[in-house]
Amino acid sequence: MADPSPPARAVTLLGRPKLWLMPTLLTGLLALLLSLLYMGGIVDPQRDLRHLPIALVNGDTGRPPAGQQQNAGTQIAAAITSDTSSDKAAWRTLTLAQAQDQLDSGKVYGALVIPANFTDSVTALATSDATERPAMTVLTNPGKGSLGSSLASQITTQAAHQASQTIGKQLTRADARANSTTKLLLADPVNVVTQVGHPLGSHSGLGLSAFYYTLLLVLAGFIGGNVISNAVDTSLGYADNEIGPWHTRLPTVPINRTQTLLLKMAMTAGITVLTVSLIMLATITILDMDASHLPLLWIYSYCASLAVGLGVQAINAAFGGVGQLVSMFVFIVLGLPSSGATVPLQAVPGFYRFLSHFEPMRQLSDGVRAILYFDARGDAGLTRSWIMIAIGVALALLFGFAMTRYYDRRGHARLTPQPA
Repeated sequence: MADPSPPARAVTLLGRPKLWLMPTLLTGLLALLLSLLYMGGIVDPQRDLRHLPIALVNGDTGRPPAGQQQNAGTQIAAAITSDTSSDKAAWRTLTLAQAQDQLDSGKVYGALVIPANFTDSVTALATSDATERPAMTVLTNPGKGSLGSSLASQITTQAAHQASQTIGKQLTRADARANSTTKLLLADPVNVVTQVGHPLGSHSGLGLSAFYYTLLLVLAGFIGGNVISNAVDTSLGYADNEIGPWHTRLPTVPINRTQTLLLKMAMTAGITVLTVSLIMLATITILDMDASHLPLLWIYSYCASLAVGLGVQAINAAFGGVGQLVSMFVFIVLGLPSSGATVPLQAVPGFYRFLSHFEPMRQLSDGVRAILYFDARGDAGLTRSWIMIAIGVALALLFGFAMTRYYDRRGHARLTPQPA
C-alpha cells in the first residue's frame, strides 16, 4: 500500500499566487471603502455645513429710535435673515414660545433671542440713563448632539457679534464727542449670553447617549442574527462546528430553505427579548444612564433590534456565505456616517444625506433620541421611526421569503455532507 501524501507545509503554500489573490483583494477593498466612508462623513463638517435649522426670536417691543422706522431688534432680525453671504444656517423666525417648542422637539439646533427691552437698552447707551449693556441670548440644544449644538452656537454667536458691531458703528457716529473709554464700549455694545435651551441630565453623555444606545441595538441585532444563523446551520448539520482542536459534524436534518429561514427568524424574535432586556439592565440600571418612558423604551428597543435581526436573516438567506458582509455594509458601514447622531446631516456630504433617507441607523437613532431627550414626542422623530421600523420588518420578511421560496422552487438544495 502506497504511503499517503505528506501534509502540506505553510512555506510551500505561501508560494501559490492564487491563494493570495482573493483575500488580498477583499481585505484591501474593505480597508479602502471603510476609510472613505467613515472619514468622508466627518472630516470637514464646517465645509459641508448647509442649512442648519436655527430659531431667531425677535421679542423687541421698544419704539423705533428717532428718525428710524424700525426698532433695533427688527433691524437685526431682518439683516440676519436677508444675509445671503452664507448658507450654513436656515433661520426660522419664531416667537419665544414657538422656539422653545422646537427646541423641546429637536427641530432646531439652537436659537438666538432678542429681548423685549433691546431697543431701549441700546438707546440708553448714548445717554446717562444706561444701567446695563443690551444683551442677546444664544440658546443651545445639546439633545441634538454636542457637535450640532456647538455648530449652532458658533453661528448664532457670530450673528450676534456682527449685529453688535453694526449697532456700535451707528452709536459711535451719533456720539462723536464720546471719550476713548466710551467709544470702546460703544464699538461692541451688545453682551452675548449663552444658555442651554433644552437641558439634559448629567448622565446623557453630552447628548451622545442616544447614539451609543442605538449602536448597541443595531449591534445586538446584527451580531445576534449572525450567531443565530450559524448556530442553526450547525445544529441542523449544514455547517461544521470547530472549537479549538474539537470538531463536530451533526447529522443533517432534511429541511428546505424557507423553513430554515422561518426557524431562524422565530429564534431571532425570541432571543431579542433577552438581548434588549440585558442592554437596558446594563445601561440604565448598572450604568445609570438618564432615561424615561422605560416601558416604551423597551418596546421600541425590541422592535428596533428585531428589525435589524430579521434583516440580517433575510440577507443571509439570499446571499449565503457573503451575506454577513452584505449585512455589515447595510446596517453598520453605511449606517454610522449617515445616522446624523454624531455629525448633523446638514454637515455631511450629500451622499450621506441621501443614505439617511433609508439607512436603518438614522431611522432608529431618531426614535431613541426622541424617547431619551424629547419626552417621547412623535414630532421629535418617534412617529417616523415607528413607520420606518414597520417598513423594515415588512421588507425583511418579503425579501427573505421571496428569495428562499424561489430557491426552493428551482430545486437549489443546500449542500449536505453527511457525517461518517
